[in-house]
Parts: sequence; C-alpha cells; structure tokens
Amino acid sequence: MTENGLVSVESRFGVAETIDRLVDTVTRAGLRVFARVDHAAGAREVGAALRPTELLIFGHPKGGTPLIQDRQLAGIDLPIKALAWEDEQGKVWLSYNDAHWLAERHGLGDASRDAVAAIATGMKKVVAAAAGVDQS
Repeated sequence: MTENGLVSVESRFGVAETIDRLVDTVTRAGLRVFARVDHAAGAREVGAALRPTELLIFGHPKGGTPLIQDRQLAGIDLPIKALAWEDEQGKVWLSYNDAHWLAERHGLGDASRDAVAAIATGMKKVVAAAAGVDQS
C-alpha cells in the first residue's frame, strides 16, 4: 500500500520483532543503524497510551550522499527511516518513504538518479525480509 509517498507493508511479526528483524537485515546488508526510537515507551513516560510504534533510522553515506549533493535539503529526509506500528485492528505495518517520492519532493535530478533507484530497490528488499513477506 502506498499513500502520500509512504509505502506500508503488512508484517507477519509484532512491532518489536519486526524492528529487530529490520536491524538484522540492514546490518547484514552493510548499512548502519543510527537510532531506534520506541514511541510507545516515550508515551508511557508521560502517562499516555500509544499502540506499539517503533522507528528505525539507518543508512549509509554511499547511498544518501549523492542525494544531498544534488539538493542539500534532501538531508532532512536522510538517513532513511522505517516505522513499525500496530493499527486499530492489531495488524502490524512497516512503513517508509518511497525513494522516488523523496526525489520528486526535493526536485532531484540526474546526478542522484542511480542512488534513488538503488535506495528504492534496497528498501523493498530489506522491508520484505523484515516483514516476512514475498518481495514481488
């Protein structure tokens, strides 16, 4: 499912396990994990309820630098982020920004075209592996 530049893939696993699997997948692919944010834990700290929601921030300078060189403001959307979240029906989703949407958002051109395509292909693969779904 894609909406407003966000790609969402239903996961076969809970939120924490989906993010654990994503960490493992991106690390094995040679990417760096910069941060893991547990939004539900943060909500609990202030006495608020929030369904399981975790964000992973990851990437590699080799992939993101060409985008930032093309249009420096693209750095606001990098490194890559993926959000695992549980909806009202208890389904778990893994969502991320579509690389082609990011390219359009920032007016990226030929200088970063190959990097955008590589990010799009790579995201499809790592998200499918983390969510336990077919890559097709």
